Amino acid sequence: MTVVREDVLRDRRSIIVKLGSMILAAPQGGVDQDLIDALAAEMADLRQDGYRFVIVSSGAILMGLREMGRSTTPRAMKLKQALAAIGQSKLMHAYDEAFSRHGIKVGQMLLTREGLEDRKRFVNSRNTLGALLRMGVIPVINENDSIAVEEIMFGDNDFLSSMVVNLTDADLLVILTDIAGLYDRDPRLGEGRLIEVVKEVDEKILGIAGGPGDSGSGGMSSKVMAAKRTARMGVPTVIADGRTPGNLTRILKAEPAGTLFLPARDKLASRKHWIAYSAGINGTLVLDDGAVSAVVEGKRSLLPAGIKDVRGSFEQGGLVQCLDQDGREIARGFTSFSADHIRLIMGKHSEEIREILGFFPGEEVIHRDDLVLKE
Repeated sequence: MTVVREDVLRDRRSIIVKLGSMILAAPQGGVDQDLIDALAAEMADLRQDGYRFVIVSSGAILMGLREMGRSTTPRAMKLKQALAAIGQSKLMHAYDEAFSRHGIKVGQMLLTREGLEDRKRFVNSRNTLGALLRMGVIPVINENDSIAVEEIMFGDNDFLSSMVVNLTDADLLVILTDIAGLYDRDPRLGEGRLIEVVKEVDEKILGIAGGPGDSGSGGMSSKVMAAKRTARMGVPTVIADGRTPGNLTRILKAEPAGTLFLPARDKLASRKHWIAYSAGINGTLVLDDGAVSAVVEGKRSLLPAGIKDVRGSFEQGGLVQCLDQDGREIARGFTSFSADHIRLIMGKHSEEIREILGFFPGEEVIHRDDLVLKE
């Protein structure tokens, strides 16, 4: 397995490091400053070897709890948001204090899923991160928990970390957590075996990962899903114990540490990855069996003849999900027609488009270059 790690991890220098609430929590409450200090020192040494880092960090609510003298997280969403607002500046102070000892500056970026759904804001975020990295600054990214209701409810920093890989064209995602990696059975139920390498995140691996954890963000399941999304960009992921000193260095030097998820062979381009995972859906198209086969197996464009139903209201260029007749999503992509126009031409042959609409923007409802298959 060491040979596999060397082959996969060699020459990867742009690293996303995700730190969740479970690893950042200090026994006395708040964030573990000693852990952040140790990671800062490790990253400072690694930067001398040409590595560059982006941190995706939870912890704002934890810091807010400590500042307000609370020991448990409230259930009310507005109180969680208030605690995040209180704690975010304290969290950034913890990172600033740790990295400044090594002459390294950090910069805060607060993102939301809604913000990443908009292509213009996605590109703006990408440009800002690029500028920070060129200045030698380590970006520290968190969800904007004070306004992002859904993100707090579902704890999407694992999801966010995979999106940041896309934003930065990173080489590797490292998810540091409170266990050694993915086990073949829940280690809390007895002795399990650490899975050193995962070739593909299939149904078996998802079953092993299980459901959400009792606390923190999404448990092992969301981390494995982040690895699956990242693999589609041709980027590997390592899930490992972040409390073991030196583990980040071991991972980057291809030494045994955690579980390595291999990248997919067919790399999904940045724009298509954004279509698949970040962009907001504007409507739905239901396809017949022939269209499903053409799109999935034939890798062809979607033509109007294969469309059975149109749901929602969207303009030309809207992003839609494509379902089979059993309601399963098989693809999503940008349409060349509005919803009203698709309703007029669905089930028709392409040569009938001009006669029906009075104009001809093209024969494809969704061109294959704007279409991404779901996995």
